[in-house]
Amino acid sequence: MDKKTEEKISQLQLLEQNMQNFSMQKQNFQTQLMEIENALKELEHAKAPLFKIVGNIMIASDKSHLEKDLNSKKDILNLRMKSITKQEDSIKEKLKGIQDEVMTELQGK
Repeated sequence: MDKKTEEKISQLQLLEQNMQNFSMQKQNFQTQLMEIENALKELEHAKAPLFKIVGNIMIASDKSHLEKDLNSKKDILNLRMKSITKQEDSIKEKLKGIQDEVMTELQGK
């Protein structure tokens, strides 16, 4: 195997590690989104007094403030998910291209 092929294989390994990292981040964001959606559903039926956890303490809060805060967090997580999905797609394209190059080089020899 020549040096170029070895470098491409190393690139493939790094890209696969990046894909795994993105996958773990995406899964984490999905879990957080589910928690936020569940909290928003519970808020629909909740009655006063309501509390928000800040650090290690609970602070009394009103329903509209909690909903606004949760929806804001949900929007941020959705943006992060879209960003990660775009990055994943870009890496998948790079992976495919490099895999094809490596396979062509290996089959040609």
